[in-house]
Amino acid sequence: MCLAIPGKIESIEQQEPLKMARVSFNGMIKEICIEWVPEAKVGEYVIVHAGFAISVLDEKEALENLELINEMAQSPDAYHKW
Repeated sequence: MCLAIPGKIESIEQQEPLKMARVSFNGMIKEICIEWVPEAKVGEYVIVHAGFAISVLDEKEALENLELINEMAQSPDAYHKW
């Protein structure tokens, strides 16, 4: 199973040969390639899988997804509901 997680872009920089961003995942910052979402801007949320941003997500939807992920992390039985 693949998992993609929303993160908030904190900064963007061009690093040859790829466009990279510092993305916050609940306070944990990771360097993420945003080459596939050139329209992404600082302050926006992106869906990230395996170190690559694969789509831009509006803030409301991103926060809803993060809330669901946090709920699943708190409940050991949550995985059995899927």
